[in-house]
Amino acid sequence: MGRLLSLCDRSGDGAEATLMAGLSDDLSAYVAEALYDDLPPATVTAAKQVLLDGLGVMLGASGMAPEVLPFVKLAAGDGPCTILGNGLRASAPMAALANGAMAHALDYEDAFDLAPIHPNASLLPALIALAQAEGGVDGRRFLTALAVGCDIGCRLALALRQRMEVGGWYPPPILAGMGAVAGAAHLLGLNAGQVRDAFSLMLCQNVMPGEIKHSQGTVIRAVREAFPAQAAVLSALLVRGGVAGFEQPIEGRHGFYALYAGGAFDESVLREGLGRRFWIEALTFKRWPSCRGTHGAVEMALAMGVKAQDIAQVEVGVDAIQTMLCDPLPRKRAPQTAIDAKFSIPFTLALALVRGRVGLDDFDAASLADPAVLDMAGRITPVLDKAAAWQGAGGWLRVTLRDGQVLEAAQADALGCPARPLGAQALRAKFADCAARAALPPADAPALAAAILSLEQCGDVGALF
Repeated sequence: MGRLLSLCDRSGDGAEATLMAGLSDDLSAYVAEALYDDLPPATVTAAKQVLLDGLGVMLGASGMAPEVLPFVKLAAGDGPCTILGNGLRASAPMAALANGAMAHALDYEDAFDLAPIHPNASLLPALIALAQAEGGVDGRRFLTALAVGCDIGCRLALALRQRMEVGGWYPPPILAGMGAVAGAAHLLGLNAGQVRDAFSLMLCQNVMPGEIKHSQGTVIRAVREAFPAQAAVLSALLVRGGVAGFEQPIEGRHGFYALYAGGAFDESVLREGLGRRFWIEALTFKRWPSCRGTHGAVEMALAMGVKAQDIAQVEVGVDAIQTMLCDPLPRKRAPQTAIDAKFSIPFTLALALVRGRVGLDDFDAASLADPAVLDMAGRITPVLDKAAAWQGAGGWLRVTLRDGQVLEAAQADALGCPARPLGAQALRAKFADCAARAALPPADAPALAAAILSLEQCGDVGALF
C-alpha cells in the first residue's frame, strides 16, 4: 500500500507537493489512452450488463416517476438525442439532464457496495447523449468509455480517507459525476491534457449538499443524477471547444479531495491496477427498487415467510451507515414521498413483512398510506450494532411473534452483490419489466436487450435508443 497522503499537511511547495505532482496527469492519460482491446472479457461483460440494467431503469422511470416530468418538459426541443421512453428529442446536455433525472428516480440502478457511489447513474445518461449527438459511435468505443468512467468514479470513492459527509456533502452524485466526465471525455476522444481540463470544468459544477437527506418533502434525492450527467456533457464539449482547465483538479491544494474530503485520500488506491483491474466488475445489480442498505432486511424478511398478523414486534440490526435509513425514526416509519420510503429500512421491511414483496408498484401514494404497512413499520425498531462487519447491505433481524416465539436471521450481504449475483436471466427479466413500464415502451424490448448484450458488434450505439 502506498503512503496515505493528506493535503492538509502540504506546504504547497515542499517534498510532498513534488510527490503528488502528476496524479491528475496520470489519471487523465489513463482515461484518454484506454483501448477496448485492453479490457478483460469480464469487464466487457459487466459493461454490457450495466447498460442493459441502467437503460431499463431509466425507461421504467419515464412512465413511473412523476418527479422526472419537469426535467423532461424543460429538456424537450430540437436536437439529435432521445429523451428515453418519451419519444422526445433534445440537445446532448438537455438529454443528459432529463435521462439523468430518470437514472435514480426508481432507486433501482446498480451500486458499488465498497464505497458511497452509484457509478453509472450519471455516466450512462451522459454517454448515451453524446453517442447520439456524435453519431457513428461503435459498441467498442462506448463500452470502453463506460468501463473507464465507472472505474474512475469507483477509484475516487475508494481512495477517500475522510467521509465527504463531514463537510456537509452528499457523496454519490459528486463521485459519480467525476466518473461521468471521464467517460464523456473518452467517448469524445479527448487527449490527456483535455481530459484533465474536463475534470477541472466538472469540478466547477459538481456539488450536492447533504441537506437533501434531511428534508421530508423534497424529491431532489430522486432526480439528483440529472445535474452531474448534464455537467459531464457540458464539461467535455466545452473542453473540445477550447476551454482550458487547471493543472491539478484531483490532488491540488483546492482540488477534488481538498474540497470534499479535507484533503485526506490514499493515492495508492487510485493507482493500484490502473488499466488492468476495472471496478465495473465488482458492482451490485439490485433485486429490489430501494436503497441498497435496505436490502439485507428485505431479503431476511422475505425468507422468513412469517404472517404479518402473527408479528408482535421486530428489531433490525443496522450499522453506522444504515442509521441514515432509520433516522428520524417517526419520519422513516411513515415517509411522505416515494424516494424517502425507498430510503427507509422500517418502511421497506414493513412492505416485505406485510405484502411479501418489495416491488416497483409498492411505493405509490396508496402504498405510502397503507394502514397495514404503516402499522407494521411502527412496530419495527432499529438497533445500532457497533460491531457490525457487513458491507452496508447486511444486518440481522429478530422477529417476536404474538405467541412469544422469537425468529432470528443474519445476512452478511444481500442478493445482487458480486458474490451472490442476480444472473443473466434475472437481469433480462428486470430489463423487460422496467422497459414495459416506460411512457412509450420499446417496440421490441427483447431485440433491444439482445443488441445491448452483443454491443461490441454494434456500429452505431446511438441508433439503438
